[in-house]
Amino acid sequence: MTAAAADAVDEDLVRQLTERARAEGLQLAGEGGLLQKLTKLVMESALDGELDDHLGYGKHDPAGRDGGNYRNGRRSKTLLTEAGPVEISVPRDRDGSFEPRIVAKRQRRLTGVDGLVISLSAKGLTHGEIAAHLAEVYGAEVSKQPISTIIDRVLEGMGEWQNRPLDPVCPVIFIDCVNV
Repeated sequence: MTAAAADAVDEDLVRQLTERARAEGLQLAGEGGLLQKLTKLVMESALDGELDDHLGYGKHDPAGRDGGNYRNGRRSKTLLTEAGPVEISVPRDRDGSFEPRIVAKRQRRLTGVDGLVISLSAKGLTHGEIAAHLAEVYGAEVSKQPISTIIDRVLEGMGEWQNRPLDPVCPVIFIDCVNV
């Protein structure tokens, strides 16, 4: 299949999904919307693929029988995403050695939310105003504590960068100009 044909298939699939969502009265964004459901589906599929890669065999594959480490159910996790809060099921392995990369252990926010909080803080919004903005726009009830944690983590990183040892030689170029 060519790249143009794949793009046409993808566009057709997206069009079908949005038309079906509108016909069924499903919102595209917001609580219970199509974007949240797609985010859930994509995240869970990616996590399943990561576990397959970690174990070395797919789900229901006979190669996994009596192999030591194997699938051991799922655990529920709520992620704060740009589409709003999304409840996902994260697969587990028996040994507990599976470390997902898409959504790391103890991660509750996807990276876009961190950037949004930093941006709003840089614009001068208080922690309470940021929490209110997230609730209004994304439908996510976030307390002030996670917002403080995000901002503190960034400020800590900035402090480390500011206090880093400088190179012994710093090249400097002076450019002078005369306007006639």
